[in-house]
Amino acid sequence: MLPIGPQERRFALQVARKALHEFLYGGVVSEYLTSSPCLLQHRGIFVTLRLRESGELRGCRGECRPIRPLIESVIRHTISSAIDDSRFPCVTEDELPSLTIRISALTPLKRIRPDEIVLGRHGLLIIQGRRSGLLLPEVPKRFGLRTPAEFLEAIHCKAGITTKRSEEEDLELHAFETETWDDEDVIPTLKSRPEC
Repeated sequence: MLPIGPQERRFALQVARKALHEFLYGGVVSEYLTSSPCLLQHRGIFVTLRLRESGELRGCRGECRPIRPLIESVIRHTISSAIDDSRFPCVTEDELPSLTIRISALTPLKRIRPDEIVLGRHGLLIIQGRRSGLLLPEVPKRFGLRTPAEFLEAIHCKAGITTKRSEEEDLELHAFETETWDDEDVIPTLKSRPEC
């Protein structure tokens, strides 16, 4: 797995913001070409939209398994975060300047035991039958979860799995790490077409 350098991070944010702008204003989804190996590798990603002033969540969508090149996933899930997060109404054109975009590129999933969880390092995916839930590594800090047990309780709650049922054999707990950046870290200078 290749690390994502500063130039590629800038490019990914430029592409995300430009793609969202084009979609919201014209219903168009453009293709952005790159020869960068780290942006062409297949990785799971999540894109999170927040209101710049308050930090309030406005949308988050993604996939934990590597299905397509990272740059394609950035475009797909930036738009999906804006229009396909059932917790929120669709983002409007007027909101676009007030949004921050955060990209989290995931490492491969690995099985983990509860006593191996490291807060701030691990994100979690829990699966039991048809129920599942995923929380990114920054969730404990953002919501004041101080112990791995509190993080586990939060992921159970998100998945709708009771603690009693979590002791059953069919439960899977996976961990992942992320490379995460947003346009608070890297302020992109938008061009008509991003270059990388």
